[in-house]
Amino acid sequence: MRVLIAEDDSVTFLSLKDILERMGHIVVAPARDGSEAVQLVEDEEPDLIIMDIRMPGVDGIEAARTIMRERPTPIIIVTAYSDESLIERASKVGISTYLVKPVREDDLRPALKLAVDRFHEQQALTSEISQMRESLETRRLVDKAKWILVEQLGVSERQAYQRIQQLSRDRNIKMGEIARVIISGRTTSPA
Repeated sequence: MRVLIAEDDSVTFLSLKDILERMGHIVVAPARDGSEAVQLVEDEEPDLIIMDIRMPGVDGIEAARTIMRERPTPIIIVTAYSDESLIERASKVGISTYLVKPVREDDLRPALKLAVDRFHEQQALTSEISQMRESLETRRLVDKAKWILVEQLGVSERQAYQRIQQLSRDRNIKMGEIARVIISGRTTSPA
């Protein structure tokens, strides 16, 4: 994997870099603070980020919040602090895994797998939820358009639905888009 390390302590950075390279991963860039991490994620597009919490300027959790909003990526927090409030903040922004320093290879190896697996599961769920919302919205629009056609054309509910289907097929446009056009009053006929 291509890994970005955001760590302001050079000894910790070099230790993590050494472990990752021995494991066969590529360290794409070092970041010394949260702002630099956000910029490097955009520039380097890493597969995974290992980030300290307490860094100068923007801390690791705030940087993670920005990263997860702009370019979601699996993130492992590595910190010397096991404070419950930090763990809670990290959890709320979508951090995949949390490790307490010093990090050993035996700790990092499973954390990498867990972080990537958890991230992919979360992305799949987010995609599924998005598809379900889109499907529900399409259904709502089609129902509304169907009743407009029933009223305007004096056809049955089934005929109105079939008309929307036919328009969708004839114009090679999704039914939701046809419904939007009907609702906006631009067309009621397949012509």
